Amino acid sequence: MSEKLDGLKEGTMAPDFTMTDASGKTSRLSDLRGKKSVVAYFYPRDFTPGCTTEATEFTRDFEKFREAGIEIVGISPDSEESHTKFRSKMGIPYHLVADPENAVSKKIWRLWPEELYGQGIHGRH
Repeated sequence: MSEKLDGLKEGTMAPDFTMTDASGKTSRLSDLRGKKSVVAYFYPRDFTPGCTTEATEFTRDFEKFREAGIEIVGISPDSEESHTKFRSKMGIPYHLVADPENAVSKKIWRLWPEELYGQGIHGRH
């Protein structure tokens, strides 16, 4: 793992960001603070094999997360347009964050851009 990986520590509040749900409604992470727990996962691209599998697994277990009061948020550098297509094709009911400049990801992970979705990072939730 990269020595530069020194993002959020346990108990540290995550930076605020905007996300879109399956209905197209936008909200902010801060809207959930004190109300729900959040599982955020980072992935490199919509429609890639590994990311599609990951999205399918979160979709499959969505009701279990919801019943436990947990919101799921997928974050990638893809556009809102790409996320809309991905969400529609895959039946994704949870929030996706368009992070084309990796601004959210960098705030959370504090990685060099070339390491953001590189070896040792992808797949960690």
